[in-house]
Amino acid sequence: MGHIALEIDGARVAFTDRHDGVSLAPYDTANLGFATGDDPVAVAENRRRAAQTVTGAPDVGDWAWVRQVHGARVVDVDGPGAGGDADALVTTEQEISLVVLVADCAPIALVAGDAVGAVHCGWRGLTAGVIDAAVQAVRERGRAPVRAVVGPCISAARYEFGVDELDQVTHRVGPVVRARTDTGAPALDLRAGVGAALAAGGVVDRTDVDVCTYESADYFSHRRDGVTGRQALIVTRGS
Repeated sequence: MGHIALEIDGARVAFTDRHDGVSLAPYDTANLGFATGDDPVAVAENRRRAAQTVTGAPDVGDWAWVRQVHGARVVDVDGPGAGGDADALVTTEQEISLVVLVADCAPIALVAGDAVGAVHCGWRGLTAGVIDAAVQAVRERGRAPVRAVVGPCISAARYEFGVDELDQVTHRVGPVVRARTDTGAPALDLRAGVGAALAAGGVVDRTDVDVCTYESADYFSHRRDGVTGRQALIVTRGS
């Protein structure tokens, strides 16, 4: 399965794309989201392929995930499986893969010593403070400076945004999120907002995978396509 892979302080970070799966249009092909309307048998096979390709595991038995609700709750993971309603996961356990799903929102991996985290961040999560909460949780558990990797997400040029909602995000994060689309309409710069929130949380070491999900045919984009699949961030703390 296609993916971008990095190793940060012994942790394995991977961002999957939409290729090399079995789902049919409009979920073609490597949709990893069960809540999209796709055939669940196809999604299960896509997840199995992702596990094999990304972590070398035979299946998703070591995956930990949450039902993403665009909030700021962080789940402390001590084993695989579902972690309830949340938008970030943190663990100090080895060989557990933290997984969040996206299709324009920002996937963020956090690494600090013995702790790793995975964050799903859209504009609501950014406003709610999910990055602040996740950084604090990883720092406390890892007892080390936090490093971040920000994956593919929608760019400001393609993210036209309502004025009232833009004001909410600006109030929380600052004016750096105000932008314009390529047609001149008001826009949210999600990537800049994520960067500002990470900096405010004391994260100075950040790697940015500068890919726009809307503009790249390699990724699912809800804003571009409406009904579509989901790609994943998979973070695993090595042994």
